[in-house]
Amino acid sequence: MHDSYFYQPAHGHGLPHDPFNAIIGPRPIGWISTLGADGVRNLAPYSFFNAFNYTPPLIGFSSLGRKDTLRNIEHSGEFVWNLATRPLAEAMNLSCAPAPPEVDEFALAGVTPQSSQLVQPPRVAESPVAFECRCSQIVRLKTAAGAETDAWLILGEVVGVHIARSLLKDGVYDTAGSQTILRAGGPADYFEIQPDSLFRMARPEYPPRG
Repeated sequence: MHDSYFYQPAHGHGLPHDPFNAIIGPRPIGWISTLGADGVRNLAPYSFFNAFNYTPPLIGFSSLGRKDTLRNIEHSGEFVWNLATRPLAEAMNLSCAPAPPEVDEFALAGVTPQSSQLVQPPRVAESPVAFECRCSQIVRLKTAAGAETDAWLILGEVVGVHIARSLLKDGVYDTAGSQTILRAGGPADYFEIQPDSLFRMARPEYPPRG
């Protein structure tokens, strides 16, 4: 049993920093590239990101507010997810600056736009993994009482996958060697996936064997 601290989010957390993001973490980073209606490239990281389905593969991220990424996807129906890694951490962080829509965040972050195969938005050439996506749903999030929030969930079907061959070990993707970084809440906390943090557990059978 634990001596628990309890609070109701609607009434405030009463702590130096909201613990919600730190508890739900570390979280994968949705480093999303899009194209504006005017052809300006956009690149921005989202910490509310994950995968939601195998077949077809669906990924999604939440935009807190109507940001350029959301508007671009509403216009084109396309986006690319780029894997954020430790060598790209500073570039990823630069791309989250609140720049106006006319700013190309690829240039701002110092990364190279590379043409995609099936969608118009470019991918980050330096990123070892990228998913080309077509938007499947945009859902405005609501409270339990049905009130609309200032957040939109964008879901997309992965229609093309790019993987650096160096991360395929005997045909198996090397998650532990990818140097993937994860958002960990707090004002500025991140973690890096490292091989020494790897452990394995096989899915149990039911009923268990005697």
